[in-house]
Amino acid sequence: MIKIVPVTSKKQLALFIDFPHDLYKGDKNYVPELFLGQQDLLSPDKHPFYKHSSAQPFLAYKDGVLSGRIVAIWNNNHNAFVHATEGHFGFFDCMNDQDVANALFDQVNTWVKEKGGTQIVGPINLTTNDTCGLLVEGFDRPPVAMMTYNYPYYEDLITNYGFAKKEDLRAYFVHTETVSGRALDLMDRLEERLKRSGITLRQINLKDFKNEAAKIKAVYNSAWDKNLGFVPMTDDEFNHTAKDLKMIVDPEYAILAEKDGKIIAFALGVPDINQVQIKIKRGRLLPTGIFKLLFGRKNIDTIRVLMLGVLEPYRKLGIEACLYGRIIRNGKKNNLLGAECSWMLDKNYLMNNAIEQINGTLYKRYRLFEKAV
Repeated sequence: MIKIVPVTSKKQLALFIDFPHDLYKGDKNYVPELFLGQQDLLSPDKHPFYKHSSAQPFLAYKDGVLSGRIVAIWNNNHNAFVHATEGHFGFFDCMNDQDVANALFDQVNTWVKEKGGTQIVGPINLTTNDTCGLLVEGFDRPPVAMMTYNYPYYEDLITNYGFAKKEDLRAYFVHTETVSGRALDLMDRLEERLKRSGITLRQINLKDFKNEAAKIKAVYNSAWDKNLGFVPMTDDEFNHTAKDLKMIVDPEYAILAEKDGKIIAFALGVPDINQVQIKIKRGRLLPTGIFKLLFGRKNIDTIRVLMLGVLEPYRKLGIEACLYGRIIRNGKKNNLLGAECSWMLDKNYLMNNAIEQINGTLYKRYRLFEKAV
């Protein structure tokens, strides 16, 4: 017997957050999410998403045993921006049991239909500005910071219910040892050419972070406006995210491009904090997790380039390649193993080509699915 229970209490929310720790027990590539971070995402009184939209977590029990979880999501800003009537599912984790998965998806289907939705898309773990996509290729190593991980059988559970591929998201890895020297030299010449056009590159100024973040937001909210599923962040959402990122940003991997004092492009790389987080039992910072997080950072050997945006009038000038080049060169100088560049849409030929030109390797693939209600 399968029973679906809506999460309505703190105790149930803790069970929801902790479920993957038991499901993935013994999986060497599983990285536990920090409990406080997940609690923040799923608490309407804490996260700015809920000021404009709604979400409902559900737990699945089979014969009295906790066997799965999911969140049904209704993003009003998304539907208004892309002129859609779609709900999303996220935070999907499940035993390898099609009946349990079907019951969870049935619940999302009913919830979305009640909202007036005509389609379901996922997995999206709240918004496309958060983690999203199902890992479908590249199960041989842990995910990097703010990327998803799942068992291979999840794809079958999802497609057997009737979901079909909507879009693939790419993750590239650039090894500092094998990055194209010729490409980096070319970037130096390209950067000089940009400078003659009044476009200069610099590192972010963390001492003026509030103003820098405000300028970056303008680029962020316009650079991706034609990308699949992208919705501009509200001021509250952007400030919320920026506050979290500030704790791990290294200026050498946060590069801005300016023209006439205006930021026209930026790239943000962050240390792969998952290399530390993988050692934090059940995502709890207390009593010892906080020390692992603080002292383990010095051993991190990889970064993730998670944001790169260029205002439309300045695309195809080579700015993308120069931003990547600055970050990779700084990584080489600091003896990093390399960088993951993620995620990119399959059809984002300009960005994909820029990474491939410096010998970036496509090594993981994530997928978004869709289904009519």
